[in-house]
Amino acid sequence: MTTLARLVFEGDKEQVASTVKNMIEGGKDAQAIVDELIEGMNEVGMRFKNGDMFVPEVLMSADAMHEGISLVQPLLVGHALRSLGTAIIGTVRGDLHDIGKNLVCMMLESSGFKVIDAGIDVTPEQFVSAVKEHKPAIVGMSALLTTTMMTMKDTVDLLTEEGLREGVKIVIGGAPVSRSFSTQIGADGYAPDAASAVDVCKSLVS
Repeated sequence: MTTLARLVFEGDKEQVASTVKNMIEGGKDAQAIVDELIEGMNEVGMRFKNGDMFVPEVLMSADAMHEGISLVQPLLVGHALRSLGTAIIGTVRGDLHDIGKNLVCMMLESSGFKVIDAGIDVTPEQFVSAVKEHKPAIVGMSALLTTTMMTMKDTVDLLTEEGLREGVKIVIGGAPVSRSFSTQIGADGYAPDAASAVDVCKSLVS
């Protein structure tokens, strides 16, 4: 890990800011700085997945990374930040849980995706509307209640009806959701946790 990546991994927001400022003043390429920030967050994702880091630490690391990104962003004007694609993420209709969804959004963004957070209680129609507007590579759906899981199938079916299904990869997750349910409703991927969601999304767009 580079020094900057390690500071992100350690969640040291102040040192990240100071190091990024020094790198900018030293003429370091803006995209190269972003790549180092993402490298640190990738390490966080791996440790989190292995159970060696916990949500509060992940949040600190993400906060540190965003601090660095905000400083380097003005230098990227006119140069699109290298992106893995757009992902629309939402908790499905009838479900108001958002902690897992927020963590997925944050970790996808930290890994180089442009993330559209559709929020909670998202209907199939709202997912379809968001797909039409943003033309994402990924649609991610979360459900924490067994009673709301079937909304995932309704959304897949509506995307198919609207002729949008082939253009997106659908990833689902949440406590009651399983790999077999993912296959059953015709989704492309299943993620048991936020770190796995990043791996699944990366593999689907690669």
